[in-house]
Amino acid sequence: MISQVVGKLVLRELDRCEIMTEGGVAYECLIPLSVFETLPSEGESIMLHTHLSVREDAWHLFGFTSRYERSIFQKLLGAKGVGPALAIGILSSLTAERVVRALREKDVITLMRVPRVGRKKAEQLILDLADKMGTVGSAPGVAAGVNAVADDAVRALLSLGYTQVEADRAVRAVVDGDSKSDVSVIVRAALARLASS
Repeated sequence: MISQVVGKLVLRELDRCEIMTEGGVAYECLIPLSVFETLPSEGESIMLHTHLSVREDAWHLFGFTSRYERSIFQKLLGAKGVGPALAIGILSSLTAERVVRALREKDVITLMRVPRVGRKKAEQLILDLADKMGTVGSAPGVAAGVNAVADDAVRALLSLGYTQVEADRAVRAVVDGDSKSDVSVIVRAALARLASS
């Protein structure tokens, strides 16, 4: 099992990157959009947590910025009818933490925002995974007590036309523990962050 790849970023594309290790071996990692958005410039150092998928016709290495995100990817693979491509698609449309909350809360509508996930697929994901999300915990850097307020802020940003990933990421970036408990404060700070990016 290849669990981490460390080296220099030599290729940076929307759905993949290549990392050249000190040993002179370059690894191609397939990545969700959330990882692409955090990649450094080519030539800079990088470390990704990885999952190796082995099939008869191909071996694919998938890269993630955190162990948490990788663990959600691996749990998604345990659902009926979910392969690596769909799991990556889910994590490209929703943040890992939002996937966990949607499954725990049996939120079919949020899951249906993912391309290629209709009502039946969303219900199947919930059936297969909702009970398995109790052991996952919260994403690093986000306190559990602010989730309800953060969700309201995300919904406000969605109503303004931002995508789920943009809204989730902006809200998560400005929420720091319990210091911002007012939705309007979070929304204003998130909008400022989105405007400056």
